[in-house]
Amino acid sequence: MYKRILVPLEHSEYDVAIIQHVRELAKLTGASVVLIHVADGFAARNVHQLNLRESEEMRVDRQYLDETCASLTSAGIRTESLLAAGDPSKEITDAAAREGCDLIAMSTHGHRFIKDMIYGSVANEVRHLSRVPVLLVRGERRPTPRENPPTV
Repeated sequence: MYKRILVPLEHSEYDVAIIQHVRELAKLTGASVVLIHVADGFAARNVHQLNLRESEEMRVDRQYLDETCASLTSAGIRTESLLAAGDPSKEITDAAAREGCDLIAMSTHGHRFIKDMIYGSVANEVRHLSRVPVLLVRGERRPTPRENPPTV
């Protein structure tokens, strides 16, 4: 069925849902996994044009990708990772083609209309740009301890 799955990660709590789903899907199909995170801050978008060094944000993102990659690899899944920079939708769809992926699996926030207009929707853009199937799994925002203090 699927041989190579591209998994865009945000480096947020929303990643948990898609990682869990892809872990099972990859085991079931024997697919390899390519993790990608697209850094889109000023330094990331201009690192090559302005000959900038990798930012602290990008170093942290790379470490997150490496740790997630190691976790999937230890579960017996062939996994590699990519750190890209620029427009997330374009980088994701370009990576799927370049890496020979036959599925893009990503989490969504579940925004509706107004929030999508304000925040945009990478998942929606990827869905329109992609030449391969896109699997969307709704992630959950987990409250921080400050937002949900323990009851005494």
